[in-house]
Amino acid sequence: MSALREAAMTSKAWPFEEARRILARFKGKAPDKGYVLFETGYGPSGLPHIGTFGEVARTTMIRRAFEAISDIPTRLICFSDDMDGMRKVPDNVPNGAMLRENLQRPLTSVPDPFGEFESFGHHNNAMLRRFLDTFGFEYEFISATDFYRSGQFDATLLRACERYDALMEIMMASLREERQQTYSIFLPISPTTGRVLYVPLKEVNAKNGTITFDDEDGTETTLPVTGGNVKLQWKPDFGARWAALDVDFEMYGKDHSTNTPIYDGICEVLGGRKPEHFTYELFLDDKGEKISKSKGNGLTIDEWLSYASTESLSYFMFLKPKTAKRMHFDVIPKAVDEYHQQLRAYPGQEPAKQIDNPVWHIHHGAPPESKMVVSFAMLLNLASVAQAQDKDGLWGFIKRYAPEASPETHPDLDAAAGFAVRYFHDFVAPKRVYRLPTDQERAAIGDLRARLAAWNGGLDAEALQSMVFAVGKEHGFEPLRDWFKALYEVLLGASEGPRFGGFVALYGVTETIALIDRALTGELAA
Repeated sequence: MSALREAAMTSKAWPFEEARRILARFKGKAPDKGYVLFETGYGPSGLPHIGTFGEVARTTMIRRAFEAISDIPTRLICFSDDMDGMRKVPDNVPNGAMLRENLQRPLTSVPDPFGEFESFGHHNNAMLRRFLDTFGFEYEFISATDFYRSGQFDATLLRACERYDALMEIMMASLREERQQTYSIFLPISPTTGRVLYVPLKEVNAKNGTITFDDEDGTETTLPVTGGNVKLQWKPDFGARWAALDVDFEMYGKDHSTNTPIYDGICEVLGGRKPEHFTYELFLDDKGEKISKSKGNGLTIDEWLSYASTESLSYFMFLKPKTAKRMHFDVIPKAVDEYHQQLRAYPGQEPAKQIDNPVWHIHHGAPPESKMVVSFAMLLNLASVAQAQDKDGLWGFIKRYAPEASPETHPDLDAAAGFAVRYFHDFVAPKRVYRLPTDQERAAIGDLRARLAAWNGGLDAEALQSMVFAVGKEHGFEPLRDWFKALYEVLLGASEGPRFGGFVALYGVTETIALIDRALTGELAA
């Protein structure tokens, strides 16, 4: 056994814990189909949100961890439930009136409100695939519409007819009495209106593979369950898909967790083996509410990528999947800097530590070298005091601080500089509030200015930090964080900031003296 595989078999990183659970499912042998099937599901009722990306990213991390501990081949399917009837009009798309006219029709039968694709479902599928392709995921895409209409689902649907009573028994136990009166696992698609109908069935004929119901105009209608004439209610659909595809692993949000026994039961009644599951906590917006595709609240993938790299988003997704996470713009700077901290740590770690490092899972065991010689938080503060309008306005300072750096040799730093300027103008600048110093703070900042004026230690960030630290201590700040908080609020207009010695080294001693002068005269606060 290789050292990597040996370490992976005891790693406490959650992707490896899940991978070992999947391996135990097969007792180390390949399943009859010859591969392990990972699946993620997507409901294209609205534009894909960042939680959708997270599901594929995390599943991929588990898939790669499995490949590190096993030689069994793997596949990942991204399944779009695009045959669902459109239940409501999303708040964040155009042509709402047109969409309202198409309520309850399958999403792949609803015209595209953007006028770009064959249908609204096709549009949202294209957005999902574009987002996933941006991150280089290796996956196979399946459309539920194609799955139902092509016959791939027919055998399972016919079996659902044959075992209708057993499936209904599972579902009835989860329904209120009122809903039980009209519920069926099958939803016919009206031949006259094209809408997905939630109607009671008059007959389920297992021999013929048909259902009978009253259409919207009152006409008694019989349809085969095959060929895309009906679809399954979403809970039975979940378990039936597991059985039809022989899925081995699927993760989903905590809001689905109470349905797990239903999904499993449906799968087993239909002759399948229930897969391994992983439930993750939900993503929340800035108000602490669950992110919703139809509401369009929270961050989109495109919004994150306007201010940070793809890898920083993957890093955020790796962290504590069992913990609910608030996902708003203010989490981006921390994610960027922590990701690069982990990259820098990786080369010096033992193999057992490396496979626990998030960057191993983000980069499939081959993380790149970090060229971020300046942190994102520092770049934000530099953008603030330098009044930079673009990344070129930061590079003069960066090159003085790190002469070996250039946009060509440090592309991640170059990209981060551009992101930082954009982030600063959109989120930091509107919230900056400078204040005048107290008498104690004025005396200490004046002392700091004098020491900087006499400084001959060059741009040594650690030496500068020690000097700033000493000034605060000598002027009686207790705790010392109050001294640094005062520097940030008086000089940078924020209550938090970077290591101040590092900021001086980057911005420049002369420039920092000028900044202090503006603060002490009241110019910044004015």
